[in-house]
Amino acid sequence: MHIHPLITDSATLANLCARLSNSPFVTVDTEFMRETTYWPDLCLIQIADREEAAAIDPKAKDLDLTPLLDLMVNNHDVLKVFHAGGQDLEIVYNLTGKTPFPLFDTQIAAMAMGLGEQIGYSNLVETMLGIKLDKGARFTDWSRRPLDKRQIDYAIGDVTHLSDLFPRMLEKLRKTGRGDWLDIEMERLGDPASYANVPELAWLRIRPPSRKPEVLGRLKAIAAWREREARNKNLPRGRIAKDETIADMASHPPREQADLAKVRGLSANWAHNDIGARLITAIRDAQPLDETEMPPREDRKPGLGKEGALIADLLKLLLKVRSRDADVAPKLIARADDLELLAAGVRDIPILSGWRYEIFGKDALDLVEGRLAFSVRRGKMVMTEITAE
Repeated sequence: MHIHPLITDSATLANLCARLSNSPFVTVDTEFMRETTYWPDLCLIQIADREEAAAIDPKAKDLDLTPLLDLMVNNHDVLKVFHAGGQDLEIVYNLTGKTPFPLFDTQIAAMAMGLGEQIGYSNLVETMLGIKLDKGARFTDWSRRPLDKRQIDYAIGDVTHLSDLFPRMLEKLRKTGRGDWLDIEMERLGDPASYANVPELAWLRIRPPSRKPEVLGRLKAIAAWREREARNKNLPRGRIAKDETIADMASHPPREQADLAKVRGLSANWAHNDIGARLITAIRDAQPLDETEMPPREDRKPGLGKEGALIADLLKLLLKVRSRDADVAPKLIARADDLELLAAGVRDIPILSGWRYEIFGKDALDLVEGRLAFSVRRGKMVMTEITAE
């Protein structure tokens, strides 16, 4: 494989992207910093196919990333391969308003291969390629220039090994017939709505302190205020205000701006500065949450109750048994919410259709409807059919 020097000029990048646009797939990774910012600070982009690999310096003066971004989001003939690519996709979305398509995530694929729910890249490389990666540059400051050879070699290794991994994983998935299992997961990962960070929806990430509409309305308003302040100042949300501070103000709203000095977690200066004025305005203007926006209750599963909770626990045990038998990560088959819904009598859920039904849903339905039971044979948990008398 040909490894290019660090790309810092637009002509070289455009030529590289023109060649890669004819490849069946490219592997992609990014290096970024976001400890002190709201927006991730993109510091390096790595890309490869089976023939060549390169690191691209997005901080290079006058570098035009358009050909690369066009390859990512507009060229639908080239598959984009990531490992645990959620944050990489977020960066592309921030730059284009779109997500890479089509895409493949090797961490998700590893779940279908029984390699664990969140296997790390270095562990996956060691497991499948027998290569032990040097982690020495893992915690480097990627924003500092110049980058040395060791840093660049480390970064490019993330995509060169991935270009060897992906075909092997794809072949195994095809042989086992599990490639189609991943379609929905990849669609979910690539959904642009997941990366939009709409201020009016920011409150959904905060544990609600109450179910009173007026409290939740204030929570929504204050969380949206924080999201806008963090964006405008390019600071992490927590640097503006912690979640617990927002929840406390939603429950016990300060009446006047001067009262902000008494709120734990806020600067006393907010009692008389502009950011404090904007916060108190957001609190005063907050409206009770509309009925249609009310979050589901913790006991939202209809009729779950104590007996239903026990049934859900049995379904979790069945999930462990069936995921062990199928050699696939339990999280790929079903989520806790699905099991609780099934225990409560709901039937319009993903585990009762497609491949999930075949390897788990059918037995899960038989269990809750009394046609299947647990037993132990030779020290191993197995399922036993119950014959109706």
